[in-house]
Amino acid sequence: MQAFTYDAPTSLSQALSQLAAAGDTGRLLAGGTDLIIQMRAGVKQPGVIIDAKTIPELQGCTFSAQDGLRLGASYPCCKFIEDATMQQHYPGLVEAAGLIGSDQILSRASVGGNLCNGSPAADTPPVLIALGASCHIAGPNGERDVAAEEFVTGPGETVLGPDEILVDIRIPAPQGQTADCYQRFIPRNEMDIAVVGVGSCVALDGDTCTAARIGLGAVAPTQLFAEEASVYLVGKPLTDENIARAAELAQGIARPISDMRGTAEFRTHLVGVLTRRTLKQAGDRARAKA
Repeated sequence: MQAFTYDAPTSLSQALSQLAAAGDTGRLLAGGTDLIIQMRAGVKQPGVIIDAKTIPELQGCTFSAQDGLRLGASYPCCKFIEDATMQQHYPGLVEAAGLIGSDQILSRASVGGNLCNGSPAADTPPVLIALGASCHIAGPNGERDVAAEEFVTGPGETVLGPDEILVDIRIPAPQGQTADCYQRFIPRNEMDIAVVGVGSCVALDGDTCTAARIGLGAVAPTQLFAEEASVYLVGKPLTDENIARAAELAQGIARPISDMRGTAEFRTHLVGVLTRRTLKQAGDRARAKA
């Protein structure tokens, strides 16, 4: 690991100035659970490290029935998953955030960092897509919002410019009978990378689906929004038959590779299995709110 300069900004504006001054050598450090490993391996060698955990605007986790959730980009996963309000309103995101790593990792890792790492197999992006999350970004030219499904542009790549910072993630408040769910398949019981991950969110009126979103992970260079599968469910009863058809449509957009963790054929099969399971679980959770 080569020598680097460490900066601890006390405001977003200061962090943006430091990032601009660093140019291509600057890197933001959220929890460091990915970046430090990459630095030790020589994959990334930043000249300037800017600590995101000292930036107030990137901290905090607030929820209201009107505005929904504002999740600071460097807010630690350990606090998020233990928050009773988050468990009540966003159980699928809590499930995904809790799978990022061990207890030690969760004390440092953040949902924002998991997203910014740009891994196609990351756990939180599929459920962020399912929840209709938006990513609030700040840079020298102002602020902008990007849909969760558009944030990651390729393996290890995101929409962030070299002088931009992900400030927070914003998720609408669930209305009425709305619930989400995340599930993944891994070779081991714990501490592994998803072979496939699926996040689903449904809204019900009685047993009729009034809204649905399905996000897929580890089946393409980026996470995918299964739009056709999601739209198919709207206006229909959330029956096993309709769920099975939605799962088939979700399988149709998967573009997996074969590697040591699974073949493309197996991954496509898992998309169907996990889509069915998450839609059913999200539906059961939504019905429980009646």
